[in-house]
Amino acid sequence: MLSVAAMTSPALHAAEIARETFDDTGFESIFDGKTLDGWHVSTKTGHSRASKNTTGGKWVVEDGAITGSQDIPANGGIIITDKQYGDFEVVLKMKNDYGPDSGLFLRSTEDGKAWQYMIDYHNGGNVAGIYGEGLGGKPHLRNYDFLDAVTKIKTKDAPVAAPVSAEEWPEFWKHGEWNELRARIEGNPPTITTWINGVKFMKWTETELRHPDKGGIALQVHGGGNFVDQYVRYKDIKVKVLK
Repeated sequence: MLSVAAMTSPALHAAEIARETFDDTGFESIFDGKTLDGWHVSTKTGHSRASKNTTGGKWVVEDGAITGSQDIPANGGIIITDKQYGDFEVVLKMKNDYGPDSGLFLRSTEDGKAWQYMIDYHNGGNVAGIYGEGLGGKPHLRNYDFLDAVTKIKTKDAPVAAPVSAEEWPEFWKHGEWNELRARIEGNPPTITTWINGVKFMKWTETELRHPDKGGIALQVHGGGNFVDQYVRYKDIKVKVLK
């Protein structure tokens, strides 16, 4: 990491949001933009119960992005890397429909136990919170919630204060465009840091050893509801191994 810069938004009358400039040397692409080589769909998570764990949602490559949806109503799942990772930083671009619940899983098992970078992109959800998926729901950290529209958030008390105010959010987050999501996980018990568009949103350190040192990187389509016609989209997925 090299420096911290400030972003000035004319629409917000020169409100400043601190953005970091990253050293992106050492990153390797783990998605070629054309195929799902290096990835596989897991049917073993609880999100695939609607199909009796016979399918894990629908995952295809479309317009250079990994695109996921439920394959039948209420049936989701994860697509996970064949390779496992320990300490790493992952960066990708996301352009999801507003409605489906998704997530970026760090050190994921085949049955979806993971440290999750939350991508709960729907009313009442949030992006960049940290959640213990399949780990007893611990932690569950977020510093804002979406209200009744993607342009409206309410900040809340959290170990890390929300770096973007409710007034700044509509200018900061670009719905319908590609936003950059980044996560870093180090150590075990791990320290996890999350960013949106270069702005740090959360940093948290686990105090107990309760998950393996390594696992896959996974993308999720949540089970429940009916989201067969709404999609999650991820592209430009890159990883830097930290040790």
